[in-house]
Amino acid sequence: MPCGQAETNILSIQSWVAYGHVGNAAAMFPLQRLGAEVWAIHTVQFSNHLGYGDFTGQVFGADAVRALVDGVAARGALARCQGVLSGYMGEAAVGEAILEAVRRTRAANPAALYCCDPVIGDAGAVYVRDGIPALIRDHALPLADVATPNRFELEYLTGIECDTHEATRRAVAALQTLMRPDGLRAVLLTSLETAETPNGSLDLIAAEGGAMHRLRTPKLVFQPNGAGDAIAALFLFHRLASGSARTALERAGSSIHGLLARTLAAGSRELLLVQAQDEFVAPGHVFAAEAC
Repeated sequence: MPCGQAETNILSIQSWVAYGHVGNAAAMFPLQRLGAEVWAIHTVQFSNHLGYGDFTGQVFGADAVRALVDGVAARGALARCQGVLSGYMGEAAVGEAILEAVRRTRAANPAALYCCDPVIGDAGAVYVRDGIPALIRDHALPLADVATPNRFELEYLTGIECDTHEATRRAVAALQTLMRPDGLRAVLLTSLETAETPNGSLDLIAAEGGAMHRLRTPKLVFQPNGAGDAIAALFLFHRLASGSARTALERAGSSIHGLLARTLAAGSRELLLVQAQDEFVAPGHVFAAEAC
């Protein structure tokens, strides 16, 4: 950790794969490279992500998650936890265990932030189990200070189609009303294309405290698994470090674009987190956000 940088401890409760990078396997290393301590609790341990069609491994139940949180809490660590990060929840019981961990952390450190990556689906399709979308909408988001949906998830949760900038603004505002009433209500929309987005470009949107900012990057025709997990982790870290959603958008968005560009150039199906690790600390190109 660079001299003078404040300690950052993040409890990350997500899936894990041995091969490739999704869930904690996408979130942990970028956070560690930035100097954060990551206390990772895995909800599953699979050989690889499900995009390959087959996998081996094990699903961990809610009791296993609770037992690990108990062990971390027994070390007195929750009082030093600045952020809790959750992603794919698997089943409702595991989701409830994750939310119990959020409550326990906040009881130990009221300043701790909860970042909910509301993993529901993408490209018009829901790919989580029945009950998970309702759990996210009715129980996880009301505890969340930060939410990082993709466009499909934002539309699904709010019922508002994000086909224009104005509609997107209304959808983001609607999502914020579902979030923790006395929290930040910071939202990162991880990808957006509307008729107002120039050809060959992709927009990322961050909103907090009545302000909204857009980060526009070149579009890469490439959607590897785990990119959403990585940017959620990066956005949470930079929001904690800077206190600014705009700065977090610029730093996380620039890093993820650099990572994806280098992964695409190498022709890799899996994110090249290790090979492109400098992008997390000093992105090759820093994009500036603008108020919108």
